[in-house]
Amino acid sequence: MSDKKIYQEELMDHFKYPRNKYKIEDPDFYSGQFNPSCGDKISIEGKIEEDENGILRVTQIGFDGSGCVISMAAASMLTEKCLNKSVDEILDLDKDDMLKLVGLNLGPIRLRCVLLCLEALKQGLIEYKNKFVGMTRSKS
Repeated sequence: MSDKKIYQEELMDHFKYPRNKYKIEDPDFYSGQFNPSCGDKISIEGKIEEDENGILRVTQIGFDGSGCVISMAAASMLTEKCLNKSVDEILDLDKDDMLKLVGLNLGPIRLRCVLLCLEALKQGLIEYKNKFVGMTRSKS
């Protein structure tokens, strides 16, 4: 079986049986994105905890949305990858990481489908981090 076929099957599995597609009660961060060119929409939310070393980690993550196979499968795959990762590790993810995650070479229109969830996640984490840093500074 070719690598392309394996990746296509994995994408379909994540689309049909999405991981982490649920609402988080009282999330620490939330963000949504919409792609007007195709109608895909995604929201990502989660809980963050500071570990014993002072590193902020995503301890719960969920998404909701609607759209094409690629956008929904990418969100499922990304949330799986990011669970228990540090906020900084997640903020370092880029287009190449997402393409590697889904395993497909995509043109610019379909690339936007893959990146929508990453953009939403990063936006939520940046907003949280800015708020968190502000809270810790005000405590000192």
